[in-house]
Amino acid sequence: MDKAARIAYINEQLPPCIQVLHGQVADIDPEAGECEMHFEVSEQFCHSVNVVQGGNVTVMLDAAMANAAFMMADDVVALPSLEIKVSFLAPTLAGPVKAFGKVVKLGGSTAFLEGTLVNGAGEVSARSSSTAKLVRRK
Repeated sequence: MDKAARIAYINEQLPPCIQVLHGQVADIDPEAGECEMHFEVSEQFCHSVNVVQGGNVTVMLDAAMANAAFMMADDVVALPSLEIKVSFLAPTLAGPVKAFGKVVKLGGSTAFLEGTLVNGAGEVSARSSSTAKLVRRK
């Protein structure tokens, strides 16, 4: 499967929690363990006028990190988070948002991941790190 077909396949399989934020995988680099996702967040996911609620920021980061890990290991069927940390650096406002996920280390049963969220103004608005369990196909 070529890169474009793989991205299209992933986007067809995205769960509702990503679809509701209008999330799509935009680019992947399986060898580097990287994934770029684009979101179009509506004001219904905001508080304090137009600021995206922190749980939704976390969802976007988690999705990009998880998809980066899925790209590196074809036999991974689930990737439950064991730990996730998010640092909120600037407001994320409704509108276009980009999330970048990267695999730091992929072990036999554990993945170490990092994420970066870029708001519509082009500023890094959040960074994350995560430890996740690799559930592999038997």
